[in-house]
Amino acid sequence: MSTPTLFISYSWSSPQHEQWVVELATALRESGIDVILDKWDLKEGHDAFAFMERMVSDPAVEKVAIISDQVYSERADGRSGGVGTETQIISKEVYENQQQDKFVLVVSEKDEDGKAYLPTYYKSRIYIDLSEPDSYAENFDKLLRWVFNKPLYVKPEIGSAPAFLTDPNSISLGTTSSFKRAIAAIKDNKEHSSGALDEYFEKFLSNLERFRIEKNEEEHDDLIVKNIESFLPYRDEAVQIFIALARYAPTEEKIVKLHRFLEGLVPYMSRPPEVTHYTDWDFDNFKFIVHELFLYSFSVLVRYERFEQADYLLRNQYYVPGNGDYGNDVMVDFLVFRQYMPSLEGRNKRLELRRLSLRADMLEQRSKSFGLDFRHLMQGDFILFMRAEIDDESGYYGWWPETLLYLFRFHSAFEVFSRSVSEEYFEKMKCLLNIDNKEELVELLLSYRGGNRRLPRWEGSSINPQVLMGFDRIATKP
Repeated sequence: MSTPTLFISYSWSSPQHEQWVVELATALRESGIDVILDKWDLKEGHDAFAFMERMVSDPAVEKVAIISDQVYSERADGRSGGVGTETQIISKEVYENQQQDKFVLVVSEKDEDGKAYLPTYYKSRIYIDLSEPDSYAENFDKLLRWVFNKPLYVKPEIGSAPAFLTDPNSISLGTTSSFKRAIAAIKDNKEHSSGALDEYFEKFLSNLERFRIEKNEEEHDDLIVKNIESFLPYRDEAVQIFIALARYAPTEEKIVKLHRFLEGLVPYMSRPPEVTHYTDWDFDNFKFIVHELFLYSFSVLVRYERFEQADYLLRNQYYVPGNGDYGNDVMVDFLVFRQYMPSLEGRNKRLELRRLSLRADMLEQRSKSFGLDFRHLMQGDFILFMRAEIDDESGYYGWWPETLLYLFRFHSAFEVFSRSVSEEYFEKMKCLLNIDNKEELVELLLSYRGGNRRLPRWEGSSINPQVLMGFDRIATKP
């Protein structure tokens, strides 16, 4: 970074004020600025008027700081003395300089009403206030940023227009404004945060209908994948809400609202009442979207060690009134959030290079977009699998851990289990597995070894719950 040059213009109001200016100039030089000050640079025999004029008009002098107190302000307006001379030069430059970035006024004194002393020619311009000891350090930093042309707030680059404005096939969920209100209210702990969260969730659930697929000449699986891709910005919004709740407001009230939001997503995975002709593929976009949102909400709570809140999403069932129309139970457990997607299986068969799981691939790729490292998503997926195994004694896969296909990237226990080497930590997290003690896991692990239960497999590779939990080390330290 090059060394900027700064000229300081001020009045010799009093010895105290002159010393204040010298101390300011010294601090600026110590901060890497080549300060030009008359006490240092104007010698006997020099032409004071020529010196002032050169400092103000010379392009080599990049910045001019005008130190304004009562005396300077009065002399500037009265055009008296050296200040008056400088004012004639400076005011002309200020008015004619369209960039207006060479001059700044630094207030060193205010009147008895707290108003800054400002020369008339500068009254409409922004100044830097160094008159108050309490704010001196902060505003001195502002002065440094101005001299070095390094503002605190930098105008961002212009991005692309939102896709829904330029792409006729894109869809807007219409939640952006309510999302911003909810995020701000939650982070700042505003009284209206609950209402703002309700507004966001309600708009999300209502407008999600916009993503229902209408068939056209494209392959059905192409439509589904494009639809899921177009939903990504709104997935990211939701994940930010989940993270804000986990960080700032993991209260029972807010977690109940999150539960009800997830509950409201469930009907989208099934046939709407007004639809009579449909195929098993018609709702696959919603099956992916809803599964992903649930996986993220749970994994975020675990990531931020909100174990009781994460357990709330598993302990409490979800009310799906439409189930009653078919004689099914209207209360369902969390397993409802992971449903088979025949469209992706059909798509996989059409690919030249078949994948072990397109769904896992999509989840992994989308995790790079925002919010949560993929290993935390895998951790949540594994806990959901183990919880389903513990809750269901039948040995049937209650929760298929899609993301664990990528276990080859990790070769040790997940973080929450690694930390469970501590008895104290294990006592806090054990609610995630719905167990009271470590010994309750022994029979389950033995059932895998004995072949009474099967583990998920992908072309011969399987998971090892004992390793992923670091079972042998759990609760071995205080």
